Amino acid sequence: MTETSPEKSLYEIVGSEFFIRLVDVFYDGVETDQVLMVLYPDGASTIDARHRLATFFIQYWGGPTDYMNERGHPRLRMRHNEFIIGEAERDRWLVHMAIAIEHVVQDLDVQYKERVTSSLAQYVVNAAEAMRNKN
Repeated sequence: MTETSPEKSLYEIVGSEFFIRLVDVFYDGVETDQVLMVLYPDGASTIDARHRLATFFIQYWGGPTDYMNERGHPRLRMRHNEFIIGEAERDRWLVHMAIAIEHVVQDLDVQYKERVTSSLAQYVVNAAEAMRNKN
């Protein structure tokens, strides 16, 4: 990349399948987590949640706007406000997301691995804290 060329978006680097795998690994962990599963209104089924999170991540990181087309503006805090999310829930969510990130970045080209890992980690830490609505 030259100094005058724009930096690639994360989506351009990793593509849709990366985010789908990330979300699948994440939810595979969540499905075994007793702290988090009580927050899912569909019970043991995370199929819809997987789709929503994957399309959100794809759109957020520069991909197609399927999430916006299907659900409108993300309004993440509002959408999560009905659930009690405290430190324990935030921390468990972050554990599963960190595991998922670590798992899926293994297959990335070394030139992008650090950027993708740090960008995702920074975003999920900030997002998880922003969703917290209980001390």
